[in-house]
Amino acid sequence: MAKRVVTFGEIMLRLAPEGYYRFVQAEKYGAVFGGGEANVAVSLSNYGMDAAFVTKLPEHEIGQAGVNALRRFGVDTSCITRGGNRVGIYYMEKGASQRPSKVIYDRAGSAIAQAQTEDFDWKKILKGADWFHFTGITPALKGNLPAICLEAVKTAKELGITVSCDLNYRKKLWTKEEAGSTMEELCRYVDVCIANEEDASDVFGIRAKDTDVTSGKVNHEGYKSVAKQLADRFGFSKVAITLRESLSANDNGWSAMLYDDGQYCFSKRYLMHIVDRVGGGDSFGGGLIYALLEGYGSQDAIEFAVAASCLKHTVEGDFNMVSAEEVRKLSEGDGSGRVQR
Repeated sequence: MAKRVVTFGEIMLRLAPEGYYRFVQAEKYGAVFGGGEANVAVSLSNYGMDAAFVTKLPEHEIGQAGVNALRRFGVDTSCITRGGNRVGIYYMEKGASQRPSKVIYDRAGSAIAQAQTEDFDWKKILKGADWFHFTGITPALKGNLPAICLEAVKTAKELGITVSCDLNYRKKLWTKEEAGSTMEELCRYVDVCIANEEDASDVFGIRAKDTDVTSGKVNHEGYKSVAKQLADRFGFSKVAITLRESLSANDNGWSAMLYDDGQYCFSKRYLMHIVDRVGGGDSFGGGLIYALLEGYGSQDAIEFAVAASCLKHTVEGDFNMVSAEEVRKLSEGDGSGRVQR
């Protein structure tokens, strides 16, 4: 029987100019759906797992379109609560060369941001689940969401379900102080923590020595220290840190580290030419969850997660539309990009 993973968060409508057009140039926008935890659910479903996404969406046609986008990839949407008036929107301008990508949020007052605690029966939602996943973006939407997330992780722990969290700090949603106080409480119930080179610093003030994310300089020893500090502070069983070296908006170095029971496993490094980087971290999380649930050892798990994310950077949209076999092939060394006939 396939492992069951439940994810919780917001799915948004993404509106983006064609190609590399800037917002001020755009005369039409492409529309797709995406969002941190929804992206993870799609990845897991594509890998053959029983993935469910939980959120709140309006009953009108735009809300239904969001549900349909998930159903298309086999995600279980039966626990989505319907209500509220609007679907959150974000505008995405794709960067190129030395010009960075830009995101503008239009998500205030969305259905999930106005959710009530009684909208979610977590004992029913999590029944039979093996894993529960959320990100720091969800409580950052404020309202009742910090309390809803807390109820979810507490219920998961009562039911013996593994809990993972991607810290995913978003400065446009809340301050570092707000993030720190809220995530401090939530992380007490987390088993597997996922972070990038900035999250641990922004949320908890834990920094890697001799690392400058703007220059692309990464110090492995510094990240060992960050992972151990996080694990010691919160009791995480595992800490995964993605290591992005931003050479330009189009070209990044990409690798990661997994801290597991005192052991540090570093993945191979990929030099990526980026098609679309949104959802890159989520595809890493989905790959890691899959690998750990499938019983991969620590080194194989981090290799699978990094390879999954590397492939996502080649896919347009938020969702990582690749198979587990494609990921395994890359993680095992076939990164030539040669035509498969």
